[in-house]
Amino acid sequence: MEQQDKRLAVLIDSENISIRYIKFILDEISNYGVATYKRAYGDWTNPSTSGWKEVVLKNSITPVQQYSYTQGKNSTDSAMIIDAMDILYSGKVDGFCIVSSDSDFTRLAARLREAGMLVIGMGEKKTVEAFRASCSLFKYLEVLAAEETQGGDVSREDIEETILKIITDNDANDKDTTVGELGNKISNRHADFDVRNYGYSKLSKFLESFKSLHLTQSGKTIYVDLAESDVTRDQIERIIQDIVSAAPKKSMSLPELKQKIEKKVPNFNIRNYKYSKFSQFINDMDGMTVSNNNVKYQP
Repeated sequence: MEQQDKRLAVLIDSENISIRYIKFILDEISNYGVATYKRAYGDWTNPSTSGWKEVVLKNSITPVQQYSYTQGKNSTDSAMIIDAMDILYSGKVDGFCIVSSDSDFTRLAARLREAGMLVIGMGEKKTVEAFRASCSLFKYLEVLAAEETQGGDVSREDIEETILKIITDNDANDKDTTVGELGNKISNRHADFDVRNYGYSKLSKFLESFKSLHLTQSGKTIYVDLAESDVTRDQIERIIQDIVSAAPKKSMSLPELKQKIEKKVPNFNIRNYKYSKFSQFINDMDGMTVSNNNVKYQP
């Protein structure tokens, strides 16, 4: 079974996770398969959960009511564990995504893995090592949120950013990217995606319209990669050093620096240099220091 065809159950501990992470969670899980179950657990009679109503409706998540019967006891954890085992025995999924920073799910994750399930854990950096180690994979929510730059509307720019991230992630795992895989993963992230909305009848033609992409065909398979940059890493470093050196106190904000680079190099894309974050790209250059969204050059 192809990775993108895996059926996954996404179980979210709403009492332990902020609603601001939901989009990043669902975007990330689409890289591993299709979320056939999406459930969020909590006591929805509690005023502190009022913000979840819009989120669960917008993302087609099933809210599971769990009353706090006894003070100090977490009934939500028990409900998630029972449901997870019911879903496991149903035989309808290939893996689970457990979203919580709570160590109480350590044994559950281990049990699911014993049953041959893929177990993806997601939580904040405060998550204890025992739970992280019990999962097949563990994703820090703060990192997912920092990497994502997409907005809510599906513009060409949003779609391009999604495509570039998929290709970069595949490159990091020495994996080729095909047009078919891109189509599946884009649709998983944007349910209403349709190339006809952008004036194209075929996905491959739509992809060819992006200057940042390069398509090659081998037999019946079309592969997609990042377009080669005309500017080498050494050349772009010298350009950046010159820009920052000319600034007062050899310092400027990252957005201003990016804007100046793009004026000199119109097709500039940090993904050509195997980076996904502009700040990290700059910080790794000799003499460059990034702090509080500002860069300083000290040769």
